[in-house]
Amino acid sequence: MSRVMVTGVAVVDFIFQLDSIPKEAEKFRAKEVSISGGGVAANAAVAISRLGGQVTLVSRLGEDEIGNIIKNQFLNEGLKVDHIKEFVGKRSSFSSVYIDKFGDRQIVNYRDSKLPEDASWIKRIEEHEIYLADTRWISGAIETLKIARSFNRPGVLDAEDTVTEEVIKLASHIAFSEHGLKNFTGEIDLEKALKKIRKMTNSWICVTAGGKGVFILQDDKLLNIPAPKVKVKDTLGAGDVWHGAFTLSLSEGNKELEAVEFANAVASLKCTVFGGRDSFPSRRQVLDFNREGFLCN
Repeated sequence: MSRVMVTGVAVVDFIFQLDSIPKEAEKFRAKEVSISGGGVAANAAVAISRLGGQVTLVSRLGEDEIGNIIKNQFLNEGLKVDHIKEFVGKRSSFSSVYIDKFGDRQIVNYRDSKLPEDASWIKRIEEHEIYLADTRWISGAIETLKIARSFNRPGVLDAEDTVTEEVIKLASHIAFSEHGLKNFTGEIDLEKALKKIRKMTNSWICVTAGGKGVFILQDDKLLNIPAPKVKVKDTLGAGDVWHGAFTLSLSEGNKELEAVEFANAVASLKCTVFGGRDSFPSRRQVLDFNREGFLCN
């Protein structure tokens, strides 16, 4: 079983399903509701566990009731909480999420800016086969990718928020979101944006683009690896699930393009079910999904 260390943010999401995203200061009644764990790294960790990987999640919480909810949801998933550090007097993160009838979402998130940035304590964690870090806790990402390098292991970066040139140069694999890539490079054109990143690093790079699939630079040309076409009910956490599945696939010895195809299938399957982590698929579900011919080759 592959051992994966995932570093970054963990939250709880209060999810409301509506016909459309509210645009007026009125009262609205949800058609469906779910209280689910969330957060980039936390979702990736749960996805990896559901897919059969062994996960160490490294994160920060406040010592509060929201933090207890987050930890209990990890325990219910069978994940260890040994390396989740709690801080007295600080607040854990949570989000209000609206999802419309097309599966698109709007998120309002709270993060305590006073949570300590120091990540030096991560050095004491044992070696893993592969490492994944989000950029919501940039010090944690930098420390995690340094550890990956010290063990000569792959270090995957989920590049979306607070991306820096330092963290880019530390990663062996970088998967940007469209927003993260455009925001960091200032380029709207994906090919031009990826070429800017290529000048900074020789690492493997791509950008995830939701239903359009994934774009990579191959032989200095933009290559699209499409996502399976599905009926979308909930896109919340799809990118996080993608990064978890991609990282796990690499740890199992697959090449990058194979890992992208696997992650595309996992993320697409996730989007077919409403309810936060309730929609994260198992390995068996993914195998059945691919066997039915949904995987784009």
